[in-house]
Amino acid sequence: MSKKIKVLYTIPNFNTAGSGRSVYDLVEKLDRNLFEPEICCFHNKGNFYKEVEKLGVKMHLFPFTASYRPRITFLSRVLKIRKFFKDNQFDLIHSWHWSSDISEPLAARLAGIPYVYTKKAMGWGNRYWSWRSKLSTKVIVVNEDMMQQYFNTMLHKAKKFPLAIDTNRYQATVGKDTLLEKYAFKKEDFVILSIANLVAVKGMEILFEAVQQLEDTSIKVLIVGNDTNDYGQELKERYRENTNIVFAGKQLEVRPYLALADLFVIPTKDEGRREGIPNAPLEAMATECVVVGSNVSGVKDILKEFPEYLFEASNVAMLAEKIQAVKNMSETERSTLGKEMRKQVIKEFSIEEFLKNHEALYLSIVK
Repeated sequence: MSKKIKVLYTIPNFNTAGSGRSVYDLVEKLDRNLFEPEICCFHNKGNFYKEVEKLGVKMHLFPFTASYRPRITFLSRVLKIRKFFKDNQFDLIHSWHWSSDISEPLAARLAGIPYVYTKKAMGWGNRYWSWRSKLSTKVIVVNEDMMQQYFNTMLHKAKKFPLAIDTNRYQATVGKDTLLEKYAFKKEDFVILSIANLVAVKGMEILFEAVQQLEDTSIKVLIVGNDTNDYGQELKERYRENTNIVFAGKQLEVRPYLALADLFVIPTKDEGRREGIPNAPLEAMATECVVVGSNVSGVKDILKEFPEYLFEASNVAMLAEKIQAVKNMSETERSTLGKEMRKQVIKEFSIEEFLKNHEALYLSIVK
């Protein structure tokens, strides 16, 4: 192929390293003999944006969506997006926008450019999701529930590609002593880690209540993620007297925290904007950390080979039992389980398979 396929990745921002990490991995590892990736986002804020800049690809700061109101000017604003797409001569647009916006795929359709979006989270709360999908050339879904619940009438549009992580970057490491000292943990403490930007659907209070139910002061809970919003502040206030619960705040580099953990828990509720395929438990499993998670979409995809480490969403007593069972394991048993979980990540969620799937899809669309 003489001409490289010019792929534009659109994402609102790089404030967090969730979807941003997936875009980063795609841009970094795409075959540059075949593809020429570029990125467009709304602004250049956030530490992770600086990491993305280091990839050396062209970065566009442009409002690639348009508000629906006032309706009388909607089309004219969509045409401005169309002009941006056309002027830059993109061959394909791959959107990582989380919303049901239809202005971006409409602009791509008017520009005659194939358009793909990744459906990352559960939720189909309005008709715009259906319109967004119909305007798209293809839709990438990340778990089985999405295929069954949202795309069963348009299977020709949907491709199921789980999100992935770089298992060379995330692997078992040592070096927990620095963080032990920082948070005044003892070496014999049993450290439970959860990584999430704190919103109500993440269900952190379920984890806290389960640990309190166990009445074991050697169990420490470490929460990594943005806790500055109302929900985060409410949690910190409610549990401020429990010195075994530590809020570490947002951290750009989470690998040292994964090295510290004896158990990773993802206690997502079965309500609201639920998980698609959450990155954090995959990262934990890749580092050979045992993971326990609620039996909800996405999480159950990750733990499908380890069903005994799933618990009923919001069931405090059941989560407490799972935590106690892992804590009661010998170090050898926990290490063996952690290694099995890493093997599962490599088998089903490797970055190599992720890249192969995306490259094949792009090539099938842009012929």
